[in-house]
Amino acid sequence: MKQKLLALFLILALLLSTVACSTHKLPEEDAPNSATQSFTDDAGRELVLPARIRRVVPTGALTQILLLTLAPELVSGVASKLSEAERGFVPEELFSLPYFGSLKAGAELNIEELARSAPDLIIDMGEQKSSTPSDLDALQQQTSIPTVFLSLSLESFPEAYRKLGRLLGMEERAEALAQFCEQVYSRTERIMEQVGDGKVNCLYIPGQEGLNVIAAGSYHAELVDWLTNNLAVVDNPLGKGTGNEVTLEQISLWNPDFVIFGPDSIYDSVKSRPVWDQITAIRENRYVQIPNTPCNWMGMPPSVQLYLGLIWLPSVLYPQYCDYDVQEEILRYFRLFYGVELSQEEYDALTEKAFVR
Repeated sequence: MKQKLLALFLILALLLSTVACSTHKLPEEDAPNSATQSFTDDAGRELVLPARIRRVVPTGALTQILLLTLAPELVSGVASKLSEAERGFVPEELFSLPYFGSLKAGAELNIEELARSAPDLIIDMGEQKSSTPSDLDALQQQTSIPTVFLSLSLESFPEAYRKLGRLLGMEERAEALAQFCEQVYSRTERIMEQVGDGKVNCLYIPGQEGLNVIAAGSYHAELVDWLTNNLAVVDNPLGKGTGNEVTLEQISLWNPDFVIFGPDSIYDSVKSRPVWDQITAIRENRYVQIPNTPCNWMGMPPSVQLYLGLIWLPSVLYPQYCDYDVQEEILRYFRLFYGVELSQEEYDALTEKAFVR
């Protein structure tokens, strides 16, 4: 009898122990993230971050595009609503993520949506301004979520990918993307060395009215300033994506040899418009419209799709110096950055207005 009672007691103790273990041991993905890492961002801010970053949110569209090419599975909310042009290039489940809007200074912050996405980290990338450190400190204090800044320019994407890769534990994938960017950038440098002083006189015209220009020296003009002689020299270059408003008379006086129209522009009707039909670039059919899939290849915002611009635009402007297959390079970009294999039909639709007719 005593032996039976002892055996029963041991079984009961074992069951209680098993229940206790199952109650307190959380699955790895839900376990508390108590380990930390030190990180100094590009604004010089020293931060203590979780050692393992499981969820991130971007402050704006520029950062969002880059994150969706590196680590879409870590993005837990969007600052810019995904467009139909991005469907098929980013995982479908991302279209149902919470939207909390821009987290930039002066924006209306949706704290409730941000809290529901439960991020470990907020990431901000782009042009560093004098207010960047204080703006991000204020955002971090307001949300109680660590916030890092990485400076970004056309040349610095490889380093930005490597920093993010180390931060997010995705070094191998980040290195592959960084190396692609380095190859494209170095090749473009070689092309532009051969072009020398022979840059095409050009205007970059965004918008549906055809009366705005991306001014030389502005933040969004980095690519067009490098690849062309940007004629749009104005007194006060604006940093916004819509550029500077000008008159048709001024465009006529500049009389560019080549025009780059933004998406949803006057491209289709420009040939039949008064004054426009007398501008050299239009009269001689030297104009194109920027592809907009999955995002504007010349910026707006100026994220990593600029490297599509570096593949495409030199082949249009200076084909004599381009020793690469532009279609294959574009397909390689989509294969590497989005895991998408474009068909010939899809490629033709995507670049329908991208080349001189």
